[in-house]
Amino acid sequence: MTGNRPAIPPAQVPQRDLLQLRVLPDERQLRADIERLRRERNAVILAHNYQRPEVQEIADFVGDSLGLSRQAARTDADVIVFAGVHFMAETAAILNPDRVVLLPDLRAGCSLAQTLTAQDIRDWRARHPGGLVVTYVNTTAEVKAESDYCCTSGNAVQVIESLPADVPILFAPDRFLAAHVIRETGRSLDVWDGACHVHAAIRPEDVQHQQAAHPGAELLIHPECGCSSRVLAALPDLQLYSTEGMLHRARASEAQTFIVVTETGMVTRLRRDVPEKTFVPVSRTACCEYMKMISLENIRDSLANLQPRVTVPEDVRLRALRPIERMLAIG
Repeated sequence: MTGNRPAIPPAQVPQRDLLQLRVLPDERQLRADIERLRRERNAVILAHNYQRPEVQEIADFVGDSLGLSRQAARTDADVIVFAGVHFMAETAAILNPDRVVLLPDLRAGCSLAQTLTAQDIRDWRARHPGGLVVTYVNTTAEVKAESDYCCTSGNAVQVIESLPADVPILFAPDRFLAAHVIRETGRSLDVWDGACHVHAAIRPEDVQHQQAAHPGAELLIHPECGCSSRVLAALPDLQLYSTEGMLHRARASEAQTFIVVTETGMVTRLRRDVPEKTFVPVSRTACCEYMKMISLENIRDSLANLQPRVTVPEDVRLRALRPIERMLAIG
């Protein structure tokens, strides 16, 4: 296993001061302002599945990293408001150099993305001439620029299966997603030792507690979760799902109740899109402070001011574009 940078523990992730009470503008007025500004700016609002419920409600498109990347690639809007985290807005900027890409709160980062640098990849390449680098989309633009392929949890298996069997492959930065890919493909990978602090903190005991409380409920487990290997040891036939895969499974399954083993925001999406079924978060503490930094208020402000804007230097953008386009082409 390569690398030794731990993901940022929850205590170190920036949070809003919960003790500082202030009156927010009326939500109906915020929504009206956003709708007016969206039309005036010819803007599209893209929201990740982990966003706050009210943010998901006003978005033009809600989805996982792969779906959001596809939407960013095909949009004809002049302005893209990314209700997500920094690497997602960077990806949109890489795909849309002539459009304005806004991230309503620049503090919205990613503990997983911070575990890997461009220099780490260059060091690995020096030790493995001719090797290929596959990086999860949860990485910085500089890291993508050093990569051969990007992937998401929805297509990581397909990406690895498309590569030559006799070439060394670095899979970075999520070690839990890598374990899932290795199980599914049987391939040997050099795995970077990174993890999302939220997913890593979900324990098998959390899953067992909800199973006891909801007997017969079906498990929807994201492959980034630290509990996945131990749960699979007990339930070897269990499937893991990307967040978009969870939605498809919930619609197709005969089950009526599901335990959702990922960040809590996914429960919002599932309850809205499959309202006839019941969805239980595995743990109410599985909450990404970064994702929740985006609000109706700062979306309104970003549309009004066209700030904060996310840009990528052109030399980095051009190199990062290639692995992203390969990701989008594979599936």
